[in-house]
Amino acid sequence: MTSSDPFNEGPEAAAARRRRNVFLALALVAFVVIVFVVTLVHLGGAGVSRPPVG
Repeated sequence: MTSSDPFNEGPEAAAARRRRNVFLALALVAFVVIVFVVTLVHLGGAGVSRPPVG
């Protein structure tokens, strides 16, 4: 016996779960982008403020 609804939930609950998953995915992507930008700014600033070695 197969069912198209493995969690035995109604369409409203499935839609809410889908929205929650999309929100979590977007939040994770935003976090990764913020960490990447902060890292670039941090590393970029370090090269400009120090005199060259040698």
